Order: sequence, then C-alpha cells, then structure tokens
Amino acid sequence: MTNPETSAKAAPKISKGRQKKSASRLYAVQALFQMENSGQTIEAIVQEFQEFRFGAIYEGIEMMEGNMELFQALVENAVDHQAKIDQMTDRALVAKWPIARIDPTLRALFRAAGAEMVALETPPRVIISEFVDIARAFDPSGKEPQFVNAVLDFMAREIKPEAFA
Repeated sequence: MTNPETSAKAAPKISKGRQKKSASRLYAVQALFQMENSGQTIEAIVQEFQEFRFGAIYEGIEMMEGNMELFQALVENAVDHQAKIDQMTDRALVAKWPIARIDPTLRALFRAAGAEMVALETPPRVIISEFVDIARAFDPSGKEPQFVNAVLDFMAREIKPEAFA
C-alpha cells in the first residue's frame, strides 16, 4: 500500500505555466507537420490552433490550453530559420539519412526544437527533455525518443556549446 504523502513527494507537481509551455511545443510540432502537408500559411495555422485546438473539447476530452506566445514563436521561428535548422539536423543525422528522408513528424519535431534552440533563451537541456517527451508520446515503446535525444543533443551542442561546458 502506498503512502499518499510519500507519493505526493515522489511525483513533482508541474505548474500550469509549464504545462501550457509543454502543450505549446506539442501543438507546434503538430502545426509544422500540418503546414508541410497542407501548404497552410503561418497566419492560417496559428488562427486555427488558437480557435480550434487550445482548450477545445473533442469527444468529451478537453485539449490542453497552451501558451500562445510560445506556440507562435516556435512556428514562426521554425519557418524563418528552416534552412539553418534543417542543415543542423542534417549534420546530426547519418549521411545516408538526410532530413528529407526522415518521417515528417520527426522533421516537424526537429524544426520546432531547432526553432527554440536558435531563437529563444530556453536552456538546451530543457528543450531536449521537452521534445524527447513529445517523441515518447508519439512512439511510447519504440526507439524514436532515443534517436530524438541524440539528434537534439548534437544540435544543442552546436548552437550553444557553452551550456555544456
């Protein structure tokens, strides 16, 4: 039998603000995937997510509220810095697997994470942890989270080596 006091201490409570940021990162991956597959503009995708995803209720399940400012920054920076982010991702991948050959969901994930690394002040280890969690949500029993961790670690060390000194 578990002790509720011990259980509460073992599982750290995640703040609402952090939950919103985590949700925004997931939404950014989904939005970038959707943009690549549908050709939607940044403006259209941001509006769609704001109106129909953040806090929406689908089949009785309420979607998480997100941090709109972070979501928009990730999507915009991913598009603005896409060439740089894709080049960094290519360098992190094995030569036989350029970014164009990887799964579109992973491509969107690397672009969202790269956007946060390149343009925002978030510590690299936080970015890596958050996006590995997203990879785990997409592939809970597979090897993708380890792959994502390795690629993002390589990218972070290239962008912000001082964070790992």
